[in-house]
Amino acid sequence: MIVIKARGHPNIKATHRTTIEVTKDNYLTGRGDCILGIDADKSLKDMKEFLDQNKKREIKVDLVVENLVESIKGYLDPRLTFLDEKDIVIRKSSYICDRTLMIHASKSAAEINRKIIRKLRERKEMTLRISVI
Repeated sequence: MIVIKARGHPNIKATHRTTIEVTKDNYLTGRGDCILGIDADKSLKDMKEFLDQNKKREIKVDLVVENLVESIKGYLDPRLTFLDEKDIVIRKSSYICDRTLMIHASKSAAEINRKIIRKLRERKEMTLRISVI
């Protein structure tokens, strides 16, 4: 399992219908409608070894904010590079780029529990737990 720490921001909208993003950036503009967390302590490149060992596998990401948990399932793909040094993107589509963690995800930012989103807007800490199913 990989654990990532990030935090929320008042500009979190979580309205994007196909993606979720967490970034190492320490700021968020109003245009980032898929971003759920900033100041992440890991990027895809930091997790590359673990992810490369599990290609073609189903994975689960648990988003944990205080006592609330949201689980997202999706798939790794042999074409994923895990090379981005800043961002982690979860996609409902099959689009692949260096920023993509998983494809065919079960949820997008718009589908995340609104109680979690409210807490993230208060700058609460978020933990992401990535595990192979």
